[in-house]
Amino acid sequence: MKRLTGSNEEISKILYQEQLELNKQNVDVEEAVRAIIDDVRNRGDQALRDYSIKFDKIDLTDFEVGQDLIDQAFAEVDRDVLAALDNAKANIESYHRQQLEVGFEDQPSDGVRRGQLIRPIERVGVYVPGGTAAYPSSVLMNVIPAKIAGVKEIIMITPPQEQFVPAILVAAKLAGVDKIYQVGGAQGVAALAYGTQSIPKVDKITGPGNIFVATAKKEVYGTVGIDMIAGPSEIGVIADSTASPRFVAADLLSQAEHDKLARAILVTNSETLADAVEAEIEAQLQTLPRQEIARASIENNGRIIIAQDVDGMFELMNLVAPEHLEIAMENAYDYLDKVENAGSVFLGHYTSEPIGDYYAGANHVLPTTATSRFSSALGVHDFIKRIQYIQYSKAAVNSAEKDITTLAYAEGLQAHARAIEVRNDQN
Repeated sequence: MKRLTGSNEEISKILYQEQLELNKQNVDVEEAVRAIIDDVRNRGDQALRDYSIKFDKIDLTDFEVGQDLIDQAFAEVDRDVLAALDNAKANIESYHRQQLEVGFEDQPSDGVRRGQLIRPIERVGVYVPGGTAAYPSSVLMNVIPAKIAGVKEIIMITPPQEQFVPAILVAAKLAGVDKIYQVGGAQGVAALAYGTQSIPKVDKITGPGNIFVATAKKEVYGTVGIDMIAGPSEIGVIADSTASPRFVAADLLSQAEHDKLARAILVTNSETLADAVEAEIEAQLQTLPRQEIARASIENNGRIIIAQDVDGMFELMNLVAPEHLEIAMENAYDYLDKVENAGSVFLGHYTSEPIGDYYAGANHVLPTTATSRFSSALGVHDFIKRIQYIQYSKAAVNSAEKDITTLAYAEGLQAHARAIEVRNDQN
């Protein structure tokens, strides 16, 4: 792992620039994605069939995954996996129910009523990767908050497979997906955004994917809503001399194994811990099945930073604004107030990041590439709309006329002013 030195501001600028480089969109990918989107808009289902043959080597006659395949998945899924999904579902539901919002109404003066309605998004599309990146936990994390929000219809798409991973279809059924379609890639995102003869148009698209999926989501944003444009996985660990090098190394590798572009950053005020963590990482890599991926991530993107003190560690990590933040310190909860920017926080020596990925209930769809400075984890709030309303009586309009028309004339918008004046000209 590379060690960085200098002031906190200098180190933060280096890390942020590295993040941007990793997440930079490829111009060739953008052009290819735009062509695919246009093709799906123009040719609909036939374009999807052609791309399925080209990219997935499967000739589809029907895009929808039938009940027979779902029943088969339930019959084949490992019983322990099914039980774990059930338990994770319960935790995700109990956590996200607390995010439910309620509307409000007040009457600040006579004849005036103001308020806000909370309404669910009508139809949501969830993208679920296939192959080696098929994660049933992500199905639960995307679908359950939408169900709690009251979304009326949830469409899931996933790339065509000769044999589906049973847990993916099982998780979809457990979470409450209404329909599942076999379509992936940029073409799948286009189908959700614009609709085809078989696949209905949705109002918002969520879920992870490769660079083609992420670029397609970026391209269709505005036609539909999206959750975020996610970059490579990342973890930041703040650790002092009380931390276990073995634990810290294991947690850094838990993200490094995702992707060669994943980032693992350790900030500590202990040179001794830093040396021990480096040695542990090398030892643990030797027996890791995904060693090639994790090693590339650690060697190219792993960073160890030595800070002067505890305040310096938190100051730097707040500038980094990591997707996952572990605080590997005694009495870690006492330091929570020092956290300003992070997607999700894991407190103490035993709260490893995978607890959040799979089980605790907090969402694992998180902002990356320092975007936790202005955005948050996926949640119920992503699947609702807030609709404002106001009502003024004639007397209330008369009382407010001068202020309203003064501002309208000041902005040169005479018709705005007249729309108020005509109401008070009436008897």
